Amino acid sequence: MSEEKVIVAYKAFNKDLTCRDFQYEIGKTYEHEGKVEACESGFHAVENPLDMFSYYDLTDSRFCSVELSGEIARHNEDSKIAAGRITIKAEIGLPHIITDAVRWIMDLCKDAKDDAVQSASGNYSQLAASGNYSQLAASGDSSKLAASGNSSQLAASGNSSKLAASGDSSKLAASGYYSKLAASGYSSKLAASGNSSQLAASGYSSKLAASGNSSKLAASGNSSQLAASGYSSKLAASGNSSQLAASGNSSKLAASGNSSKL
Repeated sequence: MSEEKVIVAYKAFNKDLTCRDFQYEIGKTYEHEGKVEACESGFHAVENPLDMFSYYDLTDSRFCSVELSGEIARHNEDSKIAAGRITIKAEIGLPHIITDAVRWIMDLCKDAKDDAVQSASGNYSQLAASGNYSQLAASGDSSKLAASGNSSQLAASGNSSKLAASGDSSKLAASGYYSKLAASGYSSKLAASGNSSQLAASGYSSKLAASGNSSKLAASGNSSQLAASGYSSKLAASGNSSQLAASGNSSKLAASGNSSKL
């Protein structure tokens, strides 16, 4: 008898660790009775940590690593999975989320046989893609990644990397120091865990997260969400209804749009 497949995934919750009025506890396993269907029934989580930010606020939620097993159903628009069984393993913060997001995109690119998928491991690499759903990953220092198509995913683990995306719904993740991430499309997600990173987004509903010290985050689109956990971070938003949160000492937050929350 073959061993049951277990999928490592990530799940977001409300502040009280509920999701859709169901109360969870860390360390517990839960079983779903009945049909399992993505976005309809079963326990839901995502394989790409950045996809959590599509379903829950970056600034006002809790996040956990989980294990999914039993019956599995996948969502065809992102990495969301529905499962018959879920185990809530541990609560995680921004550094863990961002590091795992970089690793996830890197692994996605590693063995792919597709012109829209590019990966590089040497220093000073340059990767560019103009088609939709492109995937670019670089592990060397001072790499440059650029994508202009919608729904692109870019990841860099080396220091001083530069990532830029102009298409809507792009995902950018960097774990090295002094990284620079910029996105101009709507609903983009930018995440950096290295110190002194700079993140900028001009599209509506963008989400920016940084866990390294002395990071700088700026968003000009409406309904953006910015979160930083490192010391001496600077967050600025000029769009309406933006949300900014910083947990590190000596951080500075500024918002000029209406109905913003700091």
